Amino acid sequence: MKRILLATAVTASLTIGAIAADLPSRTPPALLPPPPLAVNWTGIYAGGQVGFQWANTNQFTYSTATGAATAAQPSYYQSGVVGGGHVGYNYQINQFVLGIEGDIEGTTYKGSAPYAGGLYSFNTTESIEGSIRGRVGVAGYDRALFYVTGGVAFAPIKNSYGIGTATVPLYDDITTTHTGWTVGGGFEYAFNPHWSARLEYRYTDFGNYNDILAVSPGGTISDRHHETDNAVRLGFSYKFDMYTPLSIVIAKY
Repeated sequence: MKRILLATAVTASLTIGAIAADLPSRTPPALLPPPPLAVNWTGIYAGGQVGFQWANTNQFTYSTATGAATAAQPSYYQSGVVGGGHVGYNYQINQFVLGIEGDIEGTTYKGSAPYAGGLYSFNTTESIEGSIRGRVGVAGYDRALFYVTGGVAFAPIKNSYGIGTATVPLYDDITTTHTGWTVGGGFEYAFNPHWSARLEYRYTDFGNYNDILAVSPGGTISDRHHETDNAVRLGFSYKFDMYTPLSIVIAKY
């Protein structure tokens, strides 16, 4: 009789264990590490930038009467620090980022050259400049954005012409605002959903323009310039929140 009871107890315990094994487990699943921070570039942003700008100015002197070039003047090197602010808007579609940006900057950009043994002098300065550009980029791995940019550039350019004789120290200062085009590219990295830093290169071309010189020992002549420059800028941006995404919580029971 004891053997029958013992066998019955063992069978019952095995049956209960098997049934318990088939029941759903209430042990919480293991927590997975959070995914890398995802950055969406969509939104309005603003920031600042600073950099270095350089170029060589090429010029010719023309006679206003004939329109023919009378002399090829010496080209001269120009350079300076450039810095200011920018504001823009990006819209991200999958990994592609489309945007528009405007900037305004002050600059110490200038250059000069003597001519004819110092009898004549040329000087070019640019104190302020700006641009309105489009941007097209690809959002890469680990919060990086590679982009190209291009659009319209504008700047007031001052050219000074001197005739440095001791008896007739004549000078002409001519400032005119010029519009051209600018194109370049860069790399931007987002440290978090708001702050990012960038490194950018741009080439700008203001085209050919003529300065009519009022002071000239040979009569009224004009000086034709072709103004271009290169610039490298380091900048930062802050992106403003456009909306707050909904948080969906799914609980398991």
